[in-house]
Amino acid sequence: MLTLKLITEETERVIAGLEKKHFTCARQAIEEVIAVDKCRRNAQTELDQNLSTAKKLAAEIGMLMKQGKREEAENVKAQVAALKETNKELENKKETAEQELTRLLCQIPNIPYNEVPEGTCAECNWVVKSNLKECILGQDTVGNWDANPVVETAKLPHWELAKKYNLIDFDLGVKITGAGFPVYRGKGARLQRALIDFFLDEAQKSGYEEIMPPTVVNAASGYGTGQLPDKEGQMYHCEVDDLYLIPTAEVPVTNIYRDVILDEKDLPIKNCAYTQCFRREAGSYGKDVRGLNRLHEFSKIEIVRIDTPEHSAESHKEMLQHVEGLLQKLELPYRILRLCGGDQSFTSAICYDFEVYSEAQQRWLEVSSVSNFDTYQANRLKCRFRRTATGKTELCHTLNGSALALPRIVAAILENNQTPEGIRVPKVLVPYMGRETIE
Repeated sequence: MLTLKLITEETERVIAGLEKKHFTCARQAIEEVIAVDKCRRNAQTELDQNLSTAKKLAAEIGMLMKQGKREEAENVKAQVAALKETNKELENKKETAEQELTRLLCQIPNIPYNEVPEGTCAECNWVVKSNLKECILGQDTVGNWDANPVVETAKLPHWELAKKYNLIDFDLGVKITGAGFPVYRGKGARLQRALIDFFLDEAQKSGYEEIMPPTVVNAASGYGTGQLPDKEGQMYHCEVDDLYLIPTAEVPVTNIYRDVILDEKDLPIKNCAYTQCFRREAGSYGKDVRGLNRLHEFSKIEIVRIDTPEHSAESHKEMLQHVEGLLQKLELPYRILRLCGGDQSFTSAICYDFEVYSEAQQRWLEVSSVSNFDTYQANRLKCRFRRTATGKTELCHTLNGSALALPRIVAAILENNQTPEGIRVPKVLVPYMGRETIE
């Protein structure tokens, strides 16, 4: 969440940032935070003054008793008792203000960086790079970007290919669990495993330490990374134990550093993790959610970094290069979008999406989001680092990204690599698959 220091010292910048993110009633929300914080600080100031006065009066009682001035001592005792009652009220007032302050801050999203484009929706996102054509930064938006691949012959969609080659059984998944829970079989399961191993190996080569975290987390972890209380409706909740199935490995991996003070010399920390992910996304119908396009359970490799404020932009750049390298090695048509303010997530300060092109569906499929959260998550997590030179502690910057989410990558591989002889396996996956073609 935003820090009170930022809100009180740079109020207008914060309001402008929230308006860029199209957060309703931005000024009203910030002014309410400032008012509640003022109430909290006034209660604390009065409480401190009363405690100081009570301490002095306590010492005075002792002196009066020694001097035999019992009546005066009793009067002073009465003053101390009155202060104690007042202090109880002040403590309650302060505690109530603190709780209200936390509630209000949790409802306010992160503010975007200056380079984040203006805009209200996905159509306003900038296409900053593609392996299909050169893009003019700041001029090409999704709404006017028409450089899609030319598909000369009709292609089968991945759900038909999955059935034809017995790779994925969507109907069996419905029988066992429900819609959005496919069953991978034979070479389809092997393709999944090949991609997982490839992505993890590439992350290891880039210096990421592999983590195998739990796939259920407590509410404190969900709060730490911003899934709670904002996205509880999108998460599967185990009510008896009050645990949540993770929507992404970002949650357990980033929470490793909750309530931790790190050493500056150990940053940046680089972690990666393969997990199953679970999302109760609102269902709809049509090609946009058919097959692997939108699932409730899916496999994903996540990369996470914890860094210093001055180096986090460089870390973000390196993460973007890592994800782009994966798509290049998979030989897929891709583009990179810089999201506009209105299309960014609640917690991100800047975010880039990677999309691959589906030749059969003739549409772009999002396969990764790579975000820098600045201090927003770290403030909730109480994740800090200690400066080597001064010994002072500061909030870290947290970053994460998909590297990569498997379902739509599988869809693009199947659709874009179909031939009369079968599905061509990307060269980089051949050692993992043990074959060049899925016949």
